[in-house]
Amino acid sequence: MQLEINDLHISYGATPVVQGVSLHLDQGSIGCLLGPSGCGKTTLLRAIAGFEPVAAGEIKLGERVVGSPCCSLPPEQRRVGMVFQDLALFPHLSVGDNIAFGLGKIDTGQRWRRVAELLRLIGLEESGPLYPHQLSGGQQQRVALARAMAPRPELLLLDEPFSSLDMEIREKLAREVGQILKQEELTALLVTHDQFEAFAMADEIGVLFEGRLQQWDTAYNLYHRPRTRFVADFIGEGVLLPGVVSAEGGVETGLGRLQGVGDGTVRAAHPPGSRVSVLVRPEDVIHDDASTLKAEVLRRDFRGANILYTLRLASGDPVQALVPSHCSHAGGERIGIRADVRHLVIFAD
Repeated sequence: MQLEINDLHISYGATPVVQGVSLHLDQGSIGCLLGPSGCGKTTLLRAIAGFEPVAAGEIKLGERVVGSPCCSLPPEQRRVGMVFQDLALFPHLSVGDNIAFGLGKIDTGQRWRRVAELLRLIGLEESGPLYPHQLSGGQQQRVALARAMAPRPELLLLDEPFSSLDMEIREKLAREVGQILKQEELTALLVTHDQFEAFAMADEIGVLFEGRLQQWDTAYNLYHRPRTRFVADFIGEGVLLPGVVSAEGGVETGLGRLQGVGDGTVRAAHPPGSRVSVLVRPEDVIHDDASTLKAEVLRRDFRGANILYTLRLASGDPVQALVPSHCSHAGGERIGIRADVRHLVIFAD
């Protein structure tokens, strides 16, 4: 295990910012801290780097405790690399010299062999003599990554590294950076508020809200098996549809009776008659002109091959449906739909 955090608390004065966070990240894995602005993810990253004091709990790198209320290694002794949001490349140094800067005092031959190795790894073999202003934003991002990777840190931290880039290239670059880190067998932890970056890059993702870790899991489980209402609402799209647990099984909702994998667990956890909320994703609602169940189109978001419709059921509850874009309907139209919920995710009201 490369990174281990146990019951960590961080405060600014009397204000708690991180509360009781525990997680672990194995050697060679890429983790991500994901959440809205102000949830504590950057504070947690800075504490791992050694820039924020720990009020309670501990941070371990390998077998070493590097952060606790009674023991805190300074940042330069933690063997942690960091890629900052603003990249912080030196404008007066060439690309090669920027990468070499992090290597310290080592043999000159070793230094430039490592720089050449990293330039090949990031796909900028011919760019060593250039200066940062001569590169695109994505290329500058790769150079900042190479500089942080140069001394082979035990852990690499990335603080919102793609936030300054255009949205259309963020996911692509996140995937490329993930591949580079895997080739170097580096352990890394990314902070972002963009779940698509997290999905493209991370092996495990932690969702933070108000300083608490809601769930540390794979992207698949966060989407299909969220443990809290916040994770269900924050990850992906969809609605929490109100319903009542049926004595016959499943949950009665405005979409009809919903049944699926997890139905037995629902009856065990929620007695018949219990009011609950069911997570319904857009792909769970199928457009079907032959269906007797109708819903009014409130909004349509064109997405090329698909249209995301926001619909109002006869019960007044909203749902979303992802429909092939050749099935085009205007606002106010009533269209036929049916539910195809394969897995019930239920929260008590």
